Amino acid sequence: MLPYASLQEAETAIGRSLTTAETLWFNYTANKTDYIIYCHNIPLIFLLSTLVPLFYLLMEYVFPDYVAPYKVQPKIKVSLYENFKCYLIVMRTFFLIVVPVLLLSYPSIQMIGIRTSLPLPSSMEIISQLLIYFVIEDYTNYWIHRLFHIKWVYENIHKVHHEYTAPMGFATQHAHWVENLVFGIPSFLGPAIAPGHMITFLLWLALRQIESVENHSGYDFPWTLKKYIPFSAGAEYHDYHHYVGGQSQSNFAPIFTYCDYIYGTDKGYRYRKRLLQQQKLKMDGLYAPTPDIKSE
Repeated sequence: MLPYASLQEAETAIGRSLTTAETLWFNYTANKTDYIIYCHNIPLIFLLSTLVPLFYLLMEYVFPDYVAPYKVQPKIKVSLYENFKCYLIVMRTFFLIVVPVLLLSYPSIQMIGIRTSLPLPSSMEIISQLLIYFVIEDYTNYWIHRLFHIKWVYENIHKVHHEYTAPMGFATQHAHWVENLVFGIPSFLGPAIAPGHMITFLLWLALRQIESVENHSGYDFPWTLKKYIPFSAGAEYHDYHHYVGGQSQSNFAPIFTYCDYIYGTDKGYRYRKRLLQQQKLKMDGLYAPTPDIKSE
């Protein structure tokens, strides 16, 4: 809850007039506790987990001719029934496991110092903190993901997520409840290291959810923002990890590709891409084979 009784009192405390965004924030949050503001993450994650995958599903069924060239595994089509079934399983885990954890996790948000007060952060502050969050999430998630491919952990926990060798949007959070909890840790680690405003925190959760759904969408559209971000992974990159399945020791990173490159866990993926490129060139009559190319 903001410690100001009026807009005038807030402006006096800050020493300047409030921006339009700050006025809107004041009017919306003035009578809400910080806990209620924090709990906005629950409907936010629910809506994004529902609407973003639904967007890809509608594209597939309403504009099949447009999306067909961008489907990563064109021979596999997941039925509407299977999509709906997956969604119900995901929502069951969300409401029975994730929501209670989120409701009980507010003391940690207080402890790390995420604020709801005025003034609002500048755009540069938001961007710089989001960049830090993405880097921390990516690096931490990479090593947790590798851990989950150890035989016992994979067979008893991570195998659930790999049920779909050709993932779709609703399968983003289709995972064992333990995995949902463990993979949530990196999302809170960045804000814990570089705490900011609640707006930044909620925006971070939204962007991370959208990014994760895109990775599992099964479509590598040319207009995705990741096409313009250096060292960025994406649907085609992560799809290979699911395509290989339980034996996969490749493409663990969720956001960028540098971890896989540095630690050598993208060699199979890069080799396969070269082979596919060569096959395409052969079909176009533009490729002359070289004998020294070896599998990595």
